[in-house]
Amino acid sequence: MFSEKFSFSLLEEDGLARLGRINTHRGIIDTPAFMPVGTQGTVKSVFTEDLPLTGTQVILSNTYHLMIRPGVERISRVGGLHQFMNCNLPILTDSGGFQIMSLSKLVKIDRKKGATFNSHVDGKKFILGPEESIKIQKKINSDIVMVLDECPKLSTNKSLIKKSLDLSIDWAKRSKDEFGDDPKKALFGIVQGGIYNELRIESLERLVNIDFDGYAVGGLAVGESQNQMFKVLDNIAVKMPKNKPRYLMGVGTPSDLLGAVKRGIDMFDCVMPTRSGRTGLAFTWNGKINLKNEKYKKDNTPIDESTKVRNLNKYSKSYLNHLINTNEILASMLLTIHNINFYQELMFQIRDSIKNKRFNKFYNKYINII
Repeated sequence: MFSEKFSFSLLEEDGLARLGRINTHRGIIDTPAFMPVGTQGTVKSVFTEDLPLTGTQVILSNTYHLMIRPGVERISRVGGLHQFMNCNLPILTDSGGFQIMSLSKLVKIDRKKGATFNSHVDGKKFILGPEESIKIQKKINSDIVMVLDECPKLSTNKSLIKKSLDLSIDWAKRSKDEFGDDPKKALFGIVQGGIYNELRIESLERLVNIDFDGYAVGGLAVGESQNQMFKVLDNIAVKMPKNKPRYLMGVGTPSDLLGAVKRGIDMFDCVMPTRSGRTGLAFTWNGKINLKNEKYKKDNTPIDESTKVRNLNKYSKSYLNHLINTNEILASMLLTIHNINFYQELMFQIRDSIKNKRFNKFYNKYINII
């Protein structure tokens, strides 16, 4: 029986690494957790019913994309996104702030109205403010809702980042007011501030004063180096509320995840495993391999002999090389589910190592390999 109320429990710590559990009315989420990205109501190249087989407990979808296609009314008519895409897992929806900045042309930002922009699909004009973003996310019945923020590009213009931060805090307050009281759902605030430690701390403190169910670190998948990202996390993660989930948005590679867990982060999402699968790249415990390469033509071993998901251990690297180089759809399907499965195995091993107080040993073994 799942909890009717959203909650987070911190179960164990090993250094700064945290083992926890999120309870939702749709299911539990063991943390550290990785969320496959289902931007447009689908995790690309994967049957929705296969996701739990990999250990996936929560997925991410996106307000911006769903608002444009297929449209909010079409989703809400069938009861929400879970029914629309046949998904029983909890769903977190990004607010659309990042996509507005990265995909839309001629964006106009107004503190009161929000963002006015043209669709990247057909040029149609949209206005998305903090209230509208929350209304959309609630209407499609998201379980974890994100405030609308402005996600600035990587910049050394501190005054520009500060101005953006102030706007995001104003929108966060309005998002909280619009969200109201809904114990079955959660609302997360988003820490901004670029690569400036003092701005990050200011953002966090102001968000904590508003009070959210969880706190995300945004703006760290916009072109900064891994070292820059880790420096920001070194400064901010330990200052985030201990009794709330900590979410690093849009990150990342397996080594990104290891490094962020080491610094106290609980939740992640990224297109990396799915996008890589569609381009012939596979993640393994011995590093990433490119199955397009000539050397795999005669390699009749599987990528991972131990996996039982979808009988992936029955498919040889030679066969996958053939599928990739003949542009067969099955290649994307097999490699995507393999990569998601690898990411979830990684998260399971991370959780197990924290539970048994050996995370540093696990980290040191794999940080320079995977």
